Amino acid sequence: MARPRATGLEHRANAGSVGDFGLEGRPALRPGGPWPSSSLLQIGGRSIVVDCGLGVTRGLVDAGIGLKSLDLIFITHLHSDHVLELGPLIHTAWTAGLATPVHVFGPPGTDHYWQRFCQAMEFDIEIRIVDEGRPDIRGLVSIVEFGEGQVLEQGGLTVSALRVEHPPVTDCFALRFEHGGKSVVFSADTVFYPPLAEFARSADILVHEAMLEEGIERLVARTGNGARLKDHLLASHSFAEEAGSIASDASVKRLVLNHLIPADDPGIGEADWTAAVRKTWAGDLTIARDGLVVGLSSAKAAAGEETA
Repeated sequence: MARPRATGLEHRANAGSVGDFGLEGRPALRPGGPWPSSSLLQIGGRSIVVDCGLGVTRGLVDAGIGLKSLDLIFITHLHSDHVLELGPLIHTAWTAGLATPVHVFGPPGTDHYWQRFCQAMEFDIEIRIVDEGRPDIRGLVSIVEFGEGQVLEQGGLTVSALRVEHPPVTDCFALRFEHGGKSVVFSADTVFYPPLAEFARSADILVHEAMLEEGIERLVARTGNGARLKDHLLASHSFAEEAGSIASDASVKRLVLNHLIPADDPGIGEADWTAAVRKTWAGDLTIARDGLVVGLSSAKAAAGEETA
């Protein structure tokens, strides 16, 4: 399907939004299928990229985000569909005129990824510094590797992390962003993990991964990994009704299902996702798609408050 331009991004002083550039649950790309995982959170005047799956750079440009204003990036874990385009995003922003610091927060191993990317691109980086007069990209990027607890507190923005269960990856973190009384939580990739409900307590938006059991057999048949892939999916990801259970227990205002598994099965549509999650969640619901924008004002409306 075509990736629509995200035209609904909020730019007003006290507004915010979550833009979902990708909802694919795996690193594969197929004709007509969606992109891997990346989201843009606009809150407190900041534009924050959460995960950098393949296609994030194009998604940001299509959303009207100037790459040379890139500032803050968070990586939930180091599976390729969440980190593959981190280096290319920053490098492309640099060639577009980026000359100000970029702060990257990620799990242990993120700095290793960045250093090796710069090594791989050393020829291009060095020649552009000399030939085009660019600042050294390696001096613009700071990497902070985090664990559980508070990750950032700056200018009214608070970010905290919760380690979730996504075996065999041990360093995988849900993230909670808070500013001005508003909060958005990203589950990251995780099997059903009850402590996430307390972490997401009363959030305006919970963005949670989701899987449908009826699509798993067809997915592994197409991919070819058979029983090994199926075992991984069942051990490491949440069913849609489990995401609904977390949202209900957390009393969030809106649930957004993303990182859908499978995301490109022609036999599965939005009605199937809705039917599954309605077994456990009766509140406001959004099923992610490429280019989707969810305003924080939508979460306010879900709570019965006046929208901006």
